[in-house]
Amino acid sequence: MNKKILIADDEPNIVISLEYLMKREGYTVSVARDGQEALDAVAADLPDLILLDVMMPRKTGFEVCQDLRARPECANLHIVMLTAKGRDTDVAKGQALGASAYMTKPFSTKELVDKVRELLGTST
Repeated sequence: MNKKILIADDEPNIVISLEYLMKREGYTVSVARDGQEALDAVAADLPDLILLDVMMPRKTGFEVCQDLRARPECANLHIVMLTAKGRDTDVAKGQALGASAYMTKPFSTKELVDKVRELLGTST
């Protein structure tokens, strides 16, 4: 069964490239354009992993992460936070809220794919 990935980002160019990259790796991909849409998408169809931008409208990635970690059904959901905010305090906040990984933009696509594979226990 294909692993499901939710991409939550409000930047169309990033969504397009991440969607292409993850589909090329064989994952089933869905997209949310803001934090509230991400929460709704997770409630409707629980993914295996979410690529979560920190700076989004309606709800930030930090708020989404915190909300998801409070839900028992999301206990095994992997959350990879993607952000231009790479300060140590931001990374620490993401980890404290329960992020599985934290990657700063711009990031290497190979590094991202490797991290997703590692978290999902998949390989090519």
